[in-house]
Amino acid sequence: MSKYYIDTCIWLNLFKKENDKVQYWKFAKDFLEKVMFSKDIIYYSGFVLKEIEHIIKNKDLFKEKKLFFKEEKKFIYIKAKNEDYEFARKLESNNNYKISFYDCLHIALAKRKKAVLITRDKDLIHIAEKHILTKKPEELLS
Repeated sequence: MSKYYIDTCIWLNLFKKENDKVQYWKFAKDFLEKVMFSKDIIYYSGFVLKEIEHIIKNKDLFKEKKLFFKEEKKFIYIKAKNEDYEFARKLESNNNYKISFYDCLHIALAKRKKAVLITRDKDLIHIAEKHILTKKPEELLS
């Protein structure tokens, strides 16, 4: 069984379905479908939900997305502990605040749960890969 922690940018790829040159939302969808039909699990946190809510800015749409998280049995909600906050603050400071505190918390939570961080944020990958395994959704499709 593999464990994943998915960064907000991947969820937004899925929810927004942008029609860019590369349709990242399809990679996110395919990755999630792969997990759904496996023994793997996906962790998410209140930080992910807060970021999604902030970016979506539509209360009804956010309620729908939040329900999606709560109803799916493969999705496991995790809360940050003091050790996560301490690690994130240290990480943030040691990296000269190059990534947000929420991104540092994503790293801390994935590290504590021994989960692969799924993201495509280059700065986040650069910092996270010193502590945990990071992948883009398309790298796990086969």
